[in-house]
Amino acid sequence: MGERKGQNKYYPPDFNPEKHGSLNRYHNSHPLRERARKLSQGILVIRFEMPYNIWCDGCKNHIGMGVRYNAEKKKVGNYYTTPIYRFRMKCHLCVNYIEMQTDPANCDYVIVSGASRKEERWDMEDNEQVLTTEHEKKEKLETDAMFRLEHGEADRSTLKKALPTLSHIQEAQNAWKDDFALNSMLRRHFRPMRTNRN
Repeated sequence: MGERKGQNKYYPPDFNPEKHGSLNRYHNSHPLRERARKLSQGILVIRFEMPYNIWCDGCKNHIGMGVRYNAEKKKVGNYYTTPIYRFRMKCHLCVNYIEMQTDPANCDYVIVSGASRKEERWDMEDNEQVLTTEHEKKEKLETDAMFRLEHGEADRSTLKKALPTLSHIQEAQNAWKDDFALNSMLRRHFRPMRTNRN
């Protein structure tokens, strides 16, 4: 039945394909229906999902990441060739409007007005996470011998600092390495107890 949805359309007797072109033009409607009501102003209504936790400036309530809104999407500029879009939505708890826009330079969303971001970002270096090597750094490592030597020295010192933690993790992993033998030993231990109970 689903495959016939696109084929079975009612064409009224006064419909003329040369005059009207399509059923949408005949009915004076848009294929996107209500979502395209402000298309003449360059605004398309979309379903926007909150990318991170925010605080509404109007009612001071928390709005969680993943909450969905009907937002007005409008192109406001370009970052090189990537379009920058602005999203305007009404808070579901009050009458305040929240405006956000894309930030292609940092692969993020920026709050323009109506809310403030709940700060949950961290610096990878402060968090002692291993940073990925950038493309320029990778090229320099391949071509510059002195830079490779200095970088290797820094890597070795980082490894020395992390070695006790890594060895502790390795020992914990090795304790559960042969799970079949551990399971067999446990079953062997409980089997006599189970037979005594019966």
